[in-house]
Amino acid sequence: MTVRVGVFGLLGSGNLGNDGSLEAVLRFLRAEHPYAKVSAFCGGADTIRARYGIPAARLNWYSGEYRHASGPRSIAAKALGKIIDVFRTAWWVRRQNVVIVPGMGVLEATLPLRPWGFPYALFLLSLCGRLGRTKVALVSVGADRIRVPATRFLVRYATQLATYRSFRDDLSRSAMADMGVPVTNDRVYPDLAFALPTPAAIENPRAVGIGVMAYYGGNDDRARGDEIYRAYVDAMTEFVRYLVRQERPVRLFIGDRMDLEVVDEIVETVDSPLLSAAVPGTLDELMCSMAEVGTVVATRYHNVLCALKIGRPTVAIGYAKKNDVLMAEMGLGEFCQEARAVDVPRLIKQFEELQRRAPELKAELAARNEECNQQLKDQFALLSRSLIPAEVS
Repeated sequence: MTVRVGVFGLLGSGNLGNDGSLEAVLRFLRAEHPYAKVSAFCGGADTIRARYGIPAARLNWYSGEYRHASGPRSIAAKALGKIIDVFRTAWWVRRQNVVIVPGMGVLEATLPLRPWGFPYALFLLSLCGRLGRTKVALVSVGADRIRVPATRFLVRYATQLATYRSFRDDLSRSAMADMGVPVTNDRVYPDLAFALPTPAAIENPRAVGIGVMAYYGGNDDRARGDEIYRAYVDAMTEFVRYLVRQERPVRLFIGDRMDLEVVDEIVETVDSPLLSAAVPGTLDELMCSMAEVGTVVATRYHNVLCALKIGRPTVAIGYAKKNDVLMAEMGLGEFCQEARAVDVPRLIKQFEELQRRAPELKAELAARNEECNQQLKDQFALLSRSLIPAEVS
């Protein structure tokens, strides 16, 4: 019997964290189940085929799914696409023995999100899996409480219909319980990116990495998104100027292609030979670049996670509770701020405290990273036992 494993999500679409979670699952499958035929149903099919060498189909029939519908034709195309995607999803799902949704914040709405976009696609996946008797596994996924009724409905039932669920933190598990999902038998495991190999690099202790984000607020902030963006970028620019005045080398990082606009603006505004930018294409490349700096200040969740994973003392400029939870779990809960209202004088004090306590914090991070790695090994062993069929010759 040929064992077919599908991977599903907004993969290959430019978000490094999403693709890093996929890479962790692919490493597991190739090491423990090399006979499995792996394919993807994803946002960026061309990227996934080229980068990972697996067959991939586009998540949505309509190529403009995640662009704003600006006229009758695009509205009609989107509506038609929703119908066609029912059959496309069912056809793909029924060909798999198991479909894995690898990590990611697939059960969140902390950033602007329309219910008939990815929440609808995830609901179709779980429904088709249940009807076609294909196992659907939500593995180390992130979740948060959702207030928009349509999004809440789709996410809740997508989660309930899944065969297997695990969450990347207690916050996610509690959020789904509050939304009516029975989570008694669901476990909490670390984010899948903790299973990726840790790169070795020559560290410059004086260098500082700054992970920036094109941040416009959440679903409730659409009317003032530009204002939030402007305040965030101005604050991060001011902090970079402070570091340059201290004659510290500064390297800017991104977590998604859309963050490049922030990088370009800060580089142009500060205009210093001490300032450089890294534009990684994968989470591994991001960690390799981060490993060369001594301290990190970052906004995107997986920028923060990568810095912690490679043992760098970090300040998180978070846009959701998940950032604070991750920092607390790794022993750095006091080094957090909110992206929507960055306090630069306080950030400077946090940075200076981080520098002073660097040896202590690095030792703590090393111990906690080891714990995370072992927990993920346990989860992968559980997936092998309970979800992935053995090869039959």
